[in-house]
Amino acid sequence: FRGSQIMRDRALGNPKVHVHWNSVVEDIIGTKETGVTSVMLKDTQSGEIREETCDGIFMAIGHNPNTQLFVNQLKLDNAQYIITKPDSTYTSVDGVFACGDVQDTTYRQAITAAGSGCKAAIDAERWLESH
Repeated sequence: FRGSQIMRDRALGNPKVHVHWNSVVEDIIGTKETGVTSVMLKDTQSGEIREETCDGIFMAIGHNPNTQLFVNQLKLDNAQYIITKPDSTYTSVDGVFACGDVQDTTYRQAITAAGSGCKAAIDAERWLESH
């Protein structure tokens, strides 16, 4: 798990959540009419594929920012988030701005990313006007 300790504890402590260790989803079975009815799981150690009946799936707790493109281009923190200057979207490179999930280490939500995008647009507009 890459999620916070409290999220891991919640998931592992919830009797409705079943964690399948060392497994990857090979296929999701169902239709628009029936919804999810099962998943095909592959054991990453043995290669065995098995079907698990379920009503739904949740495959992600945690977040890795999609910033690999910017390694050695922009300053990133240890978790690979783009570092921005305080109270702005300015990055370590003049004229380059970052917003949303690639620089938001706290909230990481679509609605805050949208607001962050607006901030970056305003910062970029001001930067362009001054250059």
